[in-house]
Amino acid sequence: MLTDLKGVWFAYTENQILRDINFTVLEGERIGLIGPNGVGKTTLLKLISGELSPDKGTVALKSGMRLGLLQQTGGYESGRTVINEMREVFRQDYNAVSKLETLSAKLATATEGCKEYLDLSSEIERLNRYIASRDSYNVEVRIRTVLNGMSFAGMYDQVIDSMSGGEKTRLKLARLLLESPDLLILDEPTNHLDISSMFWLEDYLKTFKGAVLVVSHDRYFLDATCSKIAEIENCCLSVFPGNYTKYKELKAAKTERLIKEYEAKMEELRKLQDYVDRNLVRATTAKSAQSRVKQIEKIGTPEKPYIPPEPPKYSFKSDYKPYEQVLEVNNLDLWAGGKKLISGAQFEVTRGDRFAVVGNNGTGKTTLMKAILSGSNPAIIPGRNVQMALYDQEGLNLNKQEQVIYELWGRHMSLTQTEVRSILARGGLFAEDMMKKVGELSGGESAKLGLCVLECEGANVLLLDEPTNHLDLDARESLEQALKTYDGTVIFVSHDRYFLSALATRVAEIQDGCLAVYNMDYAHYIEQKKLAQQETSAAGTAAPAASSKAADASKPSGGTYRSKEERAQEARTRTRIRDIEKRITDLEAEEAALNESLTSPAVLADYKEVQRITARLGAIHASLEALYEEYGEMV
Repeated sequence: MLTDLKGVWFAYTENQILRDINFTVLEGERIGLIGPNGVGKTTLLKLISGELSPDKGTVALKSGMRLGLLQQTGGYESGRTVINEMREVFRQDYNAVSKLETLSAKLATATEGCKEYLDLSSEIERLNRYIASRDSYNVEVRIRTVLNGMSFAGMYDQVIDSMSGGEKTRLKLARLLLESPDLLILDEPTNHLDISSMFWLEDYLKTFKGAVLVVSHDRYFLDATCSKIAEIENCCLSVFPGNYTKYKELKAAKTERLIKEYEAKMEELRKLQDYVDRNLVRATTAKSAQSRVKQIEKIGTPEKPYIPPEPPKYSFKSDYKPYEQVLEVNNLDLWAGGKKLISGAQFEVTRGDRFAVVGNNGTGKTTLMKAILSGSNPAIIPGRNVQMALYDQEGLNLNKQEQVIYELWGRHMSLTQTEVRSILARGGLFAEDMMKKVGELSGGESAKLGLCVLECEGANVLLLDEPTNHLDLDARESLEQALKTYDGTVIFVSHDRYFLSALATRVAEIQDGCLAVYNMDYAHYIEQKKLAQQETSAAGTAAPAASSKAADASKPSGGTYRSKEERAQEARTRTRIRDIEKRITDLEAEEAALNESLTSPAVLADYKEVQRITARLGAIHASLEALYEEYGEMV
């Protein structure tokens, strides 16, 4: 056990945030913490880290536990360079290696057998054990692996104070990974990562030895990294085994079961009350009616299950259809701030496309979207009858001084006030939000207003720049559904891989100043990219392989001869591979059966059985990871 919360309550003045929270994080667990914006996820992290204290209840941490916390805006202020900041993590290792070199030099000049020689030998032996236990000779490799994975290649010598806020936050994450705390707490870690860094982080966390507690709206990330989901809803916390996709199934089953149980109890009370009403005044049945009264009192008034508010609903429609070819781009050179971002881009967008633009941060995705909308670049030719509308992730197209209701109404004066309020309410903005100034809205509220404005435009081409930023999970899924049924064309930039997978029919990738179009969905695009990376890696080993062949050619003929021991070893390897394959098949079948059992209302109602199944799933997962690793090495 790393941390244990028992009966924790917390409120800000009169606003109750958390109520009677019981929550435990065990060693090595991967837990995703989810819930709508503002329900208390960050508050819970602060309670665990000790930044806040509970109003009631206890927060216990394992003695000596090392905790690492990444906040949403928590970077560095440092005059050091990137590489030197990371080296500070391993200062003891560098010192140990340096001291070993110094002592080894002294030992070489000391007289063998003298006291100085014996003392130096003892200290050198101790240092060697220390260095071996910490793998100190490889710290530089570890540093560069993490920095490259987090997209800091080529930035080793950059001074941290000169970096952007997002880069500083990303660097803080890199340092936390190198520090390897017992419990790593991450608040929206993918906010400042490009797609390649996200994939790298997911792979890295699979081998991370400590426990991970992560707040994220990235459903793909939650699916890839988490084996348990903790949800805060209505001030309470519920825990579900499995990743995000499994959580959706279990949550739906739990909600359905609770509603049925509530309805059954209410029906039972109705029947009992009906009997009492009809028989209490009769002398012959008064006694039995009294017994029903006692049953009613015993049952009490059942608590109605909490039904979360409806997620935002959007509906995008176009006023008229454009011609088949919506956009043509011929030999586009794109510049920003004196820097050439894209060179010689050529592509077409046709009616009905879901055209995703992807690439690392700073490659020119947003600049491209704005250039398409402006229509001022002669290399960008819109089709006939095209009407475009842009969703800007920063809300720069919204008037920060205007009140919410008038920001939408002022753009569409033909709508009635009732219609405007209805559109905003369906989009997740309610009566108390109407008279707020746009600049007073939270990031999520501002995003919802921007989508409501976009909805009313009636455009047949939507340009969306990171539309899921600031939206909670339910709002993201609602937006996906609305765009799937939209009859127009969508050109969008996103780092949300779940969103990309759900929508994209074509993918344009900006990399190293070039724009390449893949006429396939996002899943196939990722497969192709991974295949290309594997081929590049294989090409990198071609030269060593050629050298090996040349060396083999210089050996005497008969080089294919295998000794008896070699043949026996190969036979043992084949047998072990078959055993591993069978064991993996059996464990995966058992895992599938256990996950299926967790959808049963009867099982979910049995807390001890759920605990047993969850524990077994954890053991299966650990066994499979070990088997997969062994299998990969053998084949």
